[in-house]
Amino acid sequence: MDCDFLVIGSGIAGLSFALKCAKFGSVVVVTKKRDVDTATNLAQGGIAAVLEKDDSFESHIGDTLGAGAGLCDEAVVRMVVEDGPERVEELVALGVGFVGDEESSSGYSLGREGGHSCRRVAHANDLTGREIERALLSGVRNHANIQLLEEHMVVDLLMVESGDDGRRCVGAYVMVDGNVEAYSAKVTVVCSGGVGKVYLYTTNPDIATGDGVAMAFRAGAEIEGMEFVQFHPTCLYHPDEKNFLISEAVRGEGGVLVGANGEQFMGRYDPRKDLATRDTVARAIDKELKQTGEDCVFLDISHRDSEFIKNRFPTIYERCLHRGIDITKQPIPVVPAAHYMCGGIRVDRDGRSSVSGLMALGESSCTGLHGGNRLASNSLLEAVVYADRASKYCKKTWQDIGELEEPQVDSWECGNARDLNEEILINHNWDAIRRSMWNYVGIVRSTKRLILAKKRMEFINKEIEEHYREFYVTHNMTELRNISLISLMIIQSALHRKESRGLHFVVDYPEKSNTVQRTVFKRKNMNSGSDIVFNEEWKND
Repeated sequence: MDCDFLVIGSGIAGLSFALKCAKFGSVVVVTKKRDVDTATNLAQGGIAAVLEKDDSFESHIGDTLGAGAGLCDEAVVRMVVEDGPERVEELVALGVGFVGDEESSSGYSLGREGGHSCRRVAHANDLTGREIERALLSGVRNHANIQLLEEHMVVDLLMVESGDDGRRCVGAYVMVDGNVEAYSAKVTVVCSGGVGKVYLYTTNPDIATGDGVAMAFRAGAEIEGMEFVQFHPTCLYHPDEKNFLISEAVRGEGGVLVGANGEQFMGRYDPRKDLATRDTVARAIDKELKQTGEDCVFLDISHRDSEFIKNRFPTIYERCLHRGIDITKQPIPVVPAAHYMCGGIRVDRDGRSSVSGLMALGESSCTGLHGGNRLASNSLLEAVVYADRASKYCKKTWQDIGELEEPQVDSWECGNARDLNEEILINHNWDAIRRSMWNYVGIVRSTKRLILAKKRMEFINKEIEEHYREFYVTHNMTELRNISLISLMIIQSALHRKESRGLHFVVDYPEKSNTVQRTVFKRKNMNSGSDIVFNEEWKND
């Protein structure tokens, strides 16, 4: 299959980009499961933007820089924040139904979340992501120049030698019904989401196995900031729920965290109390649980009017009620869970990676906006702003892109591979990786545990690579190979950072360094191996 743009992933970033580039080129969107199986679809909070008269760009910029722990690219932060209001209006024009408020200067009912100095989060109650996904998918499905292909698993990027640029990405190898085929494209865009399934407990959907970042690394792209995994402080703690998020907006509307004894504890950790940034709140909960030996803490919003709670958080109310928890009358049991990858494929301000022909958007990318800790509801904002910038770059350079020679690509070769008849080989390693990452590379880390995790993961990774080459490729094997590689990248980045900053807290180095290091790295040997080499980048703090 040939196209102008191959988009890997069907979340807000990929669909936004597809709709814009379809105006001047052919677009194929591939997603490994159903089109709605995305992190976007699960996003509850909303999209942060300066929409009210009493808000300002400087305030939003300051909040973002403050959350980012000195690692944000200030020019990128300003660019994204100042572009925000126009992108929100663009979503509304596409049919996104944000909740309105006739009494506000913006016309929107805006929420407030941790780290924000005022209300600036446009939302669709607690179903914002689903509403955005609905509107975008409607536009994509009805566009004659876009093909949306479900159940299409990308195995690896398709690379060719290029005289001017060294190696160039010209598409991807895509698996459909067990067969792997080459899909060639002039521009390949990775928008495949995050890495949450690397951890035992996560708010992410099952698709979040870091496929895009792993493939880009194998292709030679620069990767940045993989030690900065954001743990959401409040995931519902219930034996029959595996990844249901309790939105940060609950705390924004007055919810407070309490221990099993009913005592509020956030005042002991931060003057902002329950509206502190996610890294601070997650570490506070982690410490409380370790000190008390309890299984969870509680988020209590029962002091608010019951009708307000039901109308503002209808999904959370119904889901909790289904599990026997009436949030209008009792607190919600919660624990932290892996939520968002602030690092990823390093890109410039147009979404271009260091590999020719390869772009990255959304959670798969590292733009410089989030730094060491993402400010709540800045992720959807980043996705639409960068999708717009990337599409404009492609349009501006379309003549050059269109003149690229059609590459000669190799068909997928199976060699002497055979069927893998024992799924236990995959299931055992999958469980071992996720438990090791949760126990040794979690919210609070130590050098000793990181070294132990690295040794275990190197052994597992070597075994998986042998299986990958020995047996026919499958969906499960591909995901396992990717989470194994992502785990190694997180561990090696965490070992490289000899300080505590943002989401990375290591007990051996509890203080922030006076210099700021960006952990930028790429594959050490393009012929074999998963070792990485760091590109040291420093600046004064």
